Amino acid sequence: MNKGIYQLLTSHRQAGKKSFAVLIDPDKADEAILDRLIEKALACRVDHFFVGGSLVISNRLDSCIQQIKTQCSIPVTLFPGSPSQISSYADALLYLSLISGRNAELLIGQHVISAPFVKKSGLEIIPTGYMVIDGGAPTTVSYISNANPIPADKDDIAMCTAMAGEMLGLKLIYMDAGSGARKPITESMIAQVASQISIPLIIGGGITDPEKAYLNCKAGADVIVVGNAIEKDVSLMAEISSAIHGVSVRLK
Repeated sequence: MNKGIYQLLTSHRQAGKKSFAVLIDPDKADEAILDRLIEKALACRVDHFFVGGSLVISNRLDSCIQQIKTQCSIPVTLFPGSPSQISSYADALLYLSLISGRNAELLIGQHVISAPFVKKSGLEIIPTGYMVIDGGAPTTVSYISNANPIPADKDDIAMCTAMAGEMLGLKLIYMDAGSGARKPITESMIAQVASQISIPLIIGGGITDPEKAYLNCKAGADVIVVGNAIEKDVSLMAEISSAIHGVSVRLK
């Protein structure tokens, strides 16, 4: 069992290295599709697989992760949309607290219910401040969370929210415009948040081309997560990976 996902993320941040995570929805990736994704990910130097979704209605979570683990050594981290999305076959779990909203169930309520099962899972647990940013269209995550996203132009609110999350002891900040977002998170918001926190910053939602991934990294993102765009065009994986890994950061 791998206990070093968080250490890997923090060491990469400290070294100025950017990471690429491919998000896999178990409902959308059958065995054949997953085979192609894994083969491509190995060729493209993908750093992480994130597995999960706002809704997982199939029974493929365990088998999806097992298929990945038998075919490659790329770390698998759960990105759960509900307490039921737990699999001991993964390496780590992003234990998400929705700090951008005011829904107590997603801030702490569901965690109370899931805590005994999470503890028994043997997974590396990574407390994560999850921030939903308005991506210009209703998304599954905003509907399921029953919480308003942070407006796309309110960089100061995002910054203060991330700062509060870090000071409360959360170990990651994950800013997400949501699956299928029309507008990705702006570089100005990413830069303002990144300048005020010392923990790794993950950015996802609406990233559909290498240039956007590159600019997000230059603005301060440590990990770029792409799902929908790769589902539609797997060839993008190579271009986005090259853009992310090509970012040069001058450390202070």
